[in-house]
Amino acid sequence: MITSTRRVSPDKSEVRIAFSLNDTSDVKDVEDLSQTFPDLEQRLQPVPPCVSLRESVQVYKEHCRMAREFHQVKHDIAVLEDHKRQLLAELVEDEKVAMEIARLEDEFRRLTEENRTLVTVHNERAQQLERLCLNNRTRQDSS
Repeated sequence: MITSTRRVSPDKSEVRIAFSLNDTSDVKDVEDLSQTFPDLEQRLQPVPPCVSLRESVQVYKEHCRMAREFHQVKHDIAVLEDHKRQLLAELVEDEKVAMEIARLEDEFRRLTEENRTLVTVHNERAQQLERLCLNNRTRQDSS
């Protein structure tokens, strides 16, 4: 165990630092020290720890955990944005289909009304023809 005590300035209290070069219990499970995270800017990459300092190793582990979490969140955002694009494309397609349905419904109503009018005119003309035929027979019979 190495202990060092220093006074930064005469008016400041002493600072004591203690560490051991032999205690490697935290180092045994330190992640690969060459681990890199391509999603992170270079200045945000985890800095390999000073393996002889427990706090340094803990900070490194936490930094690596946060970098993995950042990568996962970034991946999740990309997946959700892709899903959003798909949903928007479906929405645009659905709106086109709805417009086509509305156009076809209008055309159906117009054609139905036109059909009713034509049926009415046909019936009127058929009755008119029947009356003319009757009148024509009546004239032929009277002559």
